[in-house]
Amino acid sequence: MQNTDLDLSLPAVDAAGLRLAVVGSGVMGRGIAQIAALAGLHVTLHDAKPNAAQEAVRELGTTLDRLVEKGKLGADAAQAAVARLQVASGLGDLAGCDVVVEAIVEDLGIKRALFADLEAVVGPHCVLATNTSSLSVTAIAAGLKRPQRVAGFHFFNPVPLMKIVEVIDGLLTAPPVSDFLLGLGRRCGHTAVRAKDTPGFIVNHAGRGYGTEALRLLAEGVAEFHQLDRILRDTAGFRLGPFELMDLTALDVSHPVMESIYHQYYEEPRFRPQPLTRQMLNAGVVGRKVGRGFYRYDGGQQQRFDEAPAPAERPSRVWISARRPEARERLAALVAQLGGTLDEAARPAPDSLCIVTPLGHDTTTCATAEGLDPRRTVAVDWLFDHSRRRVVMTTPVTSPETRAQARGLFGADGVPVSVVRDSAGGVAPRVLATIINIACEIAQQRIAAPADIDRAVTLGLGYPFGPLAWGDRLGPATVLSLLDELLASTGDPRYRASGWLKRRAQLGVSLLTDEE
Repeated sequence: MQNTDLDLSLPAVDAAGLRLAVVGSGVMGRGIAQIAALAGLHVTLHDAKPNAAQEAVRELGTTLDRLVEKGKLGADAAQAAVARLQVASGLGDLAGCDVVVEAIVEDLGIKRALFADLEAVVGPHCVLATNTSSLSVTAIAAGLKRPQRVAGFHFFNPVPLMKIVEVIDGLLTAPPVSDFLLGLGRRCGHTAVRAKDTPGFIVNHAGRGYGTEALRLLAEGVAEFHQLDRILRDTAGFRLGPFELMDLTALDVSHPVMESIYHQYYEEPRFRPQPLTRQMLNAGVVGRKVGRGFYRYDGGQQQRFDEAPAPAERPSRVWISARRPEARERLAALVAQLGGTLDEAARPAPDSLCIVTPLGHDTTTCATAEGLDPRRTVAVDWLFDHSRRRVVMTTPVTSPETRAQARGLFGADGVPVSVVRDSAGGVAPRVLATIINIACEIAQQRIAAPADIDRAVTLGLGYPFGPLAWGDRLGPATVLSLLDELLASTGDPRYRASGWLKRRAQLGVSLLTDEE
């Protein structure tokens, strides 16, 4: 639902004399001003705080000088960009601008008041954009005489390095306004993606699964936070573990976003936070910037947790369940590579280490379903790369001898082994399934095009793959089975599969397959 009845003669986005204003000269405002000035736009900075805009222009000059010194920017380009920066003495100086980008405090009332003031100042053809990360663009535009010209223009910090901008259509945004901002984002050197006005837009919406599912695993006692970080870095390829990431962004930033998105979606189980981060926030233990979060920090250095080397114990033989032929084939090849002896019998010998290959169930369920001795049974994560880490999951009664034999075997070549407690879905499979499922639901709700979802997430969150492409790599049918088994094992509706995923898994097509 968009109002297209708008007489708005927008300038060409590549026009040499395009005039842009930034209201708010903090970190985000300065970053937006920097990329706009370097792209050839005439930029006016305004800030309600006295002298803040002047100081921002001085800091931008220093920043550009440093880029020149490092050889990342030519001296002429830097000088030209600085010459295109100016400071507004008041909102009245923005009257001739073609576009105004608001980058002030995340407070709906304050933003709405600013936009009302701007509407009284700028010309009828000026685009008004908000850099909000968490508020509704529709709500910000509500009450204006011309809400059609208001759209979201959400950059990420630091703006010059994070080459992604989300252009958000409010309920009444005219399509030409968003088209203009998409072109403007590209002119400024960023990948611009379009999204509907929904809580979290694309990136903050799609990113919910990583932290909330890791917190759920921690709450269940599956492993310690640093173990979960290692597993997700080494097997799935994330740059930072979820707890390292929460420490970096700080819980006074990330926890309110978790709560906000959960409540804005009317307690959607997929986004359910955990009490632990609220307790940590209340205690002021918010992360790296205060020296303590999940980790402790001494002089900025993150606390280290040493890993014990693999023990000398080895199993006499290794029996691997044949219930999942693909999994058995992968693990049999790994056992042979490590010098283990395979037990090829239909039933395990009395001295064999028993390995099951769950997808969404836990080790206990698999062991009992196959009539195995749970004291000498473990599961091994078979979905992900084994070159940097192997993950072994025990039952509640797996014996210390069996645990040592499994660690000794799978760590025989020096690759670290993580042993975790029993859990439906394990660690990386469960987290990845959650991430992929949420991205599928973003596509299902037509919040953004599938390709834009993947582009936004890889650039905005630094994931090794877009979530939909990741689902294709694992196989849509595999991801669907994983979620269905998680739902059956836990009864938790957070694991119910998106219709987008179900249909593409049934048809055997890519999760990036859009519909006309």
